[in-house]
Amino acid sequence: MGVIDMLKINKLTVLFFFCSLTVMAQTNFDKQGHRGCRGLMPENTIPAMKKALDLGVTTLEIDIAISQDKKPLLSHDPYMSADFVLTPTGQSISKAEEKDYKIYGLPYAEIRKFDVGSKPHPKFPQQQKMYAYKPLLTDIIDSVETYAQAKNIPAPFYNIETKTTPEGDHIFHPAPAEFVDLLMGVIRDKGILERVTIQSFDPRTLEVVHQQFPAVKTALLVENKKSLEENLQRLSFKPSVYSPYFLLVTDNLVKECHARGLQIIPWTVNSQTAIAKLLQQKVDGIITDYPNLFETVKRK
Repeated sequence: MGVIDMLKINKLTVLFFFCSLTVMAQTNFDKQGHRGCRGLMPENTIPAMKKALDLGVTTLEIDIAISQDKKPLLSHDPYMSADFVLTPTGQSISKAEEKDYKIYGLPYAEIRKFDVGSKPHPKFPQQQKMYAYKPLLTDIIDSVETYAQAKNIPAPFYNIETKTTPEGDHIFHPAPAEFVDLLMGVIRDKGILERVTIQSFDPRTLEVVHQQFPAVKTALLVENKKSLEENLQRLSFKPSVYSPYFLLVTDNLVKECHARGLQIIPWTVNSQTAIAKLLQQKVDGIITDYPNLFETVKRK
């Protein structure tokens, strides 16, 4: 074999190596659909999760509330939001009365009758309108797992937020220990523990998850301007993910997180410009209401 042939082989080897690194980076980057794809479909619904999978998300970001009869279901607000929920008779709910419709005060059979997809959402004009309901967590998992299998696409990961606050205990939701017990019971029964991250602004639920399920990933949600160190001190352990509001992300914060062995996945990033900037800063994932933006940024 001549020198020229050897050089050709070496160039091919180097090219293959860098192509492999690029593919690995793309594969490991976590594309998360916020509440499924809230900008395009009714939030936290089965249609939103299926659409997110169609758009290539790797992780479905969802919020959990608990019904009066102790069933985990998808809902960002602990009550029926006046912004987009209609009563079972098709009536709008006013801001003054929305908190009268507490999810923790209603059995799931009643919750399911509310329409969360027909009323135009004031903040998301692109959102497709349709009749939709707040699904049980069990129904979401069954639906998206079956959908992914039928579409021959990878089964999704789940980033599940516990919607709890100290002020809301026993009013809008159970106390942290019971909340986590109800939530993790479904996750364990469905056999998806290894594909789940539990996230929260409330360190209390993350502590319970870590104590009872130390192998399950956790994410600390952050929207304050405190330092990384200050926010991590709110926990007795190191979470898997640090998840700040996207405008809080700096080059130094990304470096600090990686130096500590933390992933950094900001929320909620809804413009091409912001996504492109965060990609340059080497975040580990992005949570967005518009998963279709990932493709437009990639093509630039």
